[in-house]
Amino acid sequence: MTQPVAGAARPPRPLRSPAALALLALAGVLLFSLFAALGWWQLERRAWKLQLMERVEQRLHTTPTPLPPPAQWPGMDAARSEYQPVQLQGRWLADKTVLTQASTELGAGFWVLTPLQLDGGSQVLVNRGFIPQQLRAGWPQRDPIAQARGAAGAPAQLTGLIRMSEPGGGFLRRNAPAEGRWHSRDVAAIAQAQGLSEAAPFFVDAGIPAAAPAGAPQGLRGSEAGPWPRPGLTVVRFHNSHLVYVLTWWGLALLVLGAAAVVTRHEQCLRQGA
Repeated sequence: MTQPVAGAARPPRPLRSPAALALLALAGVLLFSLFAALGWWQLERRAWKLQLMERVEQRLHTTPTPLPPPAQWPGMDAARSEYQPVQLQGRWLADKTVLTQASTELGAGFWVLTPLQLDGGSQVLVNRGFIPQQLRAGWPQRDPIAQARGAAGAPAQLTGLIRMSEPGGGFLRRNAPAEGRWHSRDVAAIAQAQGLSEAAPFFVDAGIPAAAPAGAPQGLRGSEAGPWPRPGLTVVRFHNSHLVYVLTWWGLALLVLGAAAVVTRHEQCLRQGA
């Protein structure tokens, strides 16, 4: 077998066909468009996150106001009402309590949602706080509201934050009302399952989170020490890395442009030498 001569010139690479160049151009356009669009989307997300952080910070420092009357409920939305501190009073409907899955600084567990019957006859779901996962099995017996004398009509007066409904369920997990499994605080579905005919379209997180630095511990992680449920664990400080994502996606878009320039220059050189 003939051995290649050392130092011999390599045969020129065959020119790409017009169809191959068209496919490369199409792939480049698609990748550039995708990366540019993802960067733009993250830029919009960053603007939304900054507005949310500013809005929440302002509202946390306002004086709690009485809960809006039912006539105003249909017009309430996240931009105008969420995280607004409010005061409300009524009577607990302890037998209609549901547990929804939660992940907090204290670990995995459940939010305890109990309807509060208002004087006018309507109801508001109140997130009374967090309980660890290991307490779920015995919770009905350990619930202080359910065990209080006259629990079916136990009076309550509390302060909390207005929160919007979380319809559908969690990530890749849908709520199963018939089985009593709730992955999100879906107000409409919970109200229907519990027979609440005049429920508000929002819920209230009991307690106002303490003004502690981000990341500061708010309780005994993984401990069964009470009192339970633990209120005041609403997330009011948000991580904002969207600018990093913007630069990453747009950097990839620029790399696609650079690769397109290199391929174009290389093809031109090949054709000039052909």
